[in-house]
Amino acid sequence: MTTVVTSDDIKTRFRTTLANFIDSWGLDTPITADTKVVDDLEFDSIDITQLVVAVETEFNNRGIGFQDLLMQDGRYVDDLAVREIEAFLISRLLGAAEG
Repeated sequence: MTTVVTSDDIKTRFRTTLANFIDSWGLDTPITADTKVVDDLEFDSIDITQLVVAVETEFNNRGIGFQDLLMQDGRYVDDLAVREIEAFLISRLLGAAEG
């Protein structure tokens, strides 16, 4: 039996993964759609790499293509909001079906 995944499921699973990832950091920052991973959650490049691995593991999909989100015009983006990551995941995991 195949389980249907919705955009809300993806958002919930991503935010849970993110919350679990930063749980031991002692931050007092709520995770909202506007939360920035670098400015608000104090991520550095290794944290972003580890989060990508955690997300790929959560969704059992190593082919999400995070490089398309993390790089623009040949350089890394400075920061991303949770909503941008969620929209990217929805587009990659659901495609045009729901995006």
